[in-house]
Amino acid sequence: MTTRALAAFAAKLSVSQIPAPVLRRAEDLILDWLGSVLASTNARPVLAIEAFAKVMGPTEGPCEVLISRRRTSPLFAAMVNSAASHYVEQDDVHNGSVFHPAAVVIGPALAVAQAIGASGEQFLTAVVAGYEVGIRVGEFLGRSHYRTFHTTATAGTLAAAAAVGKLLGLTEDQMLDAFGSAGTQSAGVWEFLRDAADSKQLHCAHAAGAGLMSAYLAKEGFTGAKRVLEGAQGLGVGMSSDTNPACLVDRLGERWTLAETSFKYHASCRHTHPAADALLLLMQQHKLKATDLARVVTHVHQGAIDVLGRVVVPATVHQAKFSMGTVLGLIAVHGRAGLTEFDRDFLAPEVAAVREKVGMTFDAEVDAAYPARWIGRVSVTTIDGRTLHARVDEPKGDPGNTLSRPELADKMERLAAYGGVTIEEARALCGRIWHLAEAPRLSALRG
Repeated sequence: MTTRALAAFAAKLSVSQIPAPVLRRAEDLILDWLGSVLASTNARPVLAIEAFAKVMGPTEGPCEVLISRRRTSPLFAAMVNSAASHYVEQDDVHNGSVFHPAAVVIGPALAVAQAIGASGEQFLTAVVAGYEVGIRVGEFLGRSHYRTFHTTATAGTLAAAAAVGKLLGLTEDQMLDAFGSAGTQSAGVWEFLRDAADSKQLHCAHAAGAGLMSAYLAKEGFTGAKRVLEGAQGLGVGMSSDTNPACLVDRLGERWTLAETSFKYHASCRHTHPAADALLLLMQQHKLKATDLARVVTHVHQGAIDVLGRVVVPATVHQAKFSMGTVLGLIAVHGRAGLTEFDRDFLAPEVAAVREKVGMTFDAEVDAAYPARWIGRVSVTTIDGRTLHARVDEPKGDPGNTLSRPELADKMERLAAYGGVTIEEARALCGRIWHLAEAPRLSALRG
């Protein structure tokens, strides 16, 4: 039973089994997640979920809501913090599973660690468990799943259950029950993109909350389906046509998928990043300006077309982050597609002018490499008649082209400042996260 093997791995994982570089990478990913949370301090959809939490949850408790510094229960802290971490589109992504692990793992793990007084090492171990489970579930569900379902929302329930279950000390059988309860609550479809709706934040809040609840219920003896993933009426059958059960147990304890996770450099959907990097490279090499572009063709995998093809003229800043033309317009005009550029210029005439010149075309080589590799290829026709090409094999932030700790600290400071956090607090948080392993008890991050 592959689901059982995955549950056994998560239940039995100890910090001594995790290589030191993986633990350090986990710290980096936690810091990256925290920056995204703080950047969303004033985001309307996140504030709506926080308002719901205030009405429904306790007004005090052991767990901090990072955007407001108030305290509440593990459930509502996990929901709000998870929703906040996915709003600005700067949180991490695992290429092979097309899954954003941090958004659904770290929020519930942090809340429960604070609630039970876990050590920094216990927290890190739980985060690793959540990543390893969620990524493998995403890989198991395959490419067909992603055409309709948001993998972060679906695989995310099991990832959250694994992280929380690890902190609660679930046995193998209890972890299996938690997976069953989490899997039966998996949900989240892409239709929201057509309407510029707020569902993406709800996806993360729900996955975090459902996974947390599943683990706590399992601790109380509540049972769940034992083959929720590969069973005859499980997630695989209901949500995919190309599942691969072998992915669930692929080199458990040897292949650390957390270390394969990428940081996001641009503040947009990851499917835009390869083309954005390729266009930036081409414009730098040929010293082009936005006004030099007559036509830009991006050569992409089918997944990019499935997600980004829904957005033609974006109606909101968030929807603009799923518009290939808008992202490349910002790159062409400003040389970057950050939060400030999106807020100020996503509909600016000069950006819109480039947007109208951008097209996506299916590329068999790029598609064959996806999702293990996200290749960026662009072809540009200039107004003086030249045809130019550029290619990027590893977008900025991928493991082979990763962000250094100084670069991560800079990103964290910029995200925090966007949310109104002082540079002094941001730097203090960097130091705190990079010394998590030494903490005997995890207390409030923001004090």
